[in-house]
Amino acid sequence: ASRLVSRKSCQPRRLQPDPGAACTLPRTARVQACGGFFMTQPPVFDPRQVPVEAVDQHLPAVPAQSLLPDALVQRFASNHTWIPELRGEPRFTQRPPVEAAVLIPLVERSDGLTVLLTQRTANLSSHSGQIAFPGGKADPQDAHAQATALREAQEEINLDPGLVRVIGNLPVYTTGSAYIVTPVVALVQPVFELKPNPQEVADVFEVPLAYLMNPANHRRHVVQWEGMRREWFSMPYTDQHAERFIWGATAGMLRNLYRFLAD
Repeated sequence: ASRLVSRKSCQPRRLQPDPGAACTLPRTARVQACGGFFMTQPPVFDPRQVPVEAVDQHLPAVPAQSLLPDALVQRFASNHTWIPELRGEPRFTQRPPVEAAVLIPLVERSDGLTVLLTQRTANLSSHSGQIAFPGGKADPQDAHAQATALREAQEEINLDPGLVRVIGNLPVYTTGSAYIVTPVVALVQPVFELKPNPQEVADVFEVPLAYLMNPANHRRHVVQWEGMRREWFSMPYTDQHAERFIWGATAGMLRNLYRFLAD
């Protein structure tokens, strides 16, 4: 879950990483035992049942022309100065931090860009059934965060790296479970044939980027958990199949993307 502060000011605490070794189990065991790239233990509350504190209807949506592929490429290539709203979450584990990366895939559909997201399988020991970007822990052979994100996307959903054009990174986001995540933003040609890894991914779906870049769809939640005040965004989206409850770290990184494009 994302750590937020007041509506007027957002200065989240930056977590201080400690050196340490990463999990070295095989991929499937790693996801089960090491909590994927988000939590080492599941939350004890249902985020859907936590009341909405506020909705950011007072903030402007990112203009449609700013969400065109060429505009995004130019934005990332510029020396644009901005401040990310969310740096991470209150830490709730003592394990050593782990470097990780996720891919934020922007699919170039004829009617506008969409964000490709996954739903984790129900059998996973952490974050089961939740919405996430393709991604995971960095492996020693990964040259950089972009290599990690591309490799993990191919392993999880069979996304061909040849169809992916990386356009930039967002600032690092540190999860409460001590994953230091680099979000890698990329444009994706809409000619892929996805094959989700059944051990990790229950479903793959797309959400219009314009919907996620409109703060009228950004909801704020607060709950007391394990003696700590936890605050986060949710961005629920309903398609023809189900409500997709996007929240926590995934919503937090999308909120930073909004700030990057809107500021």
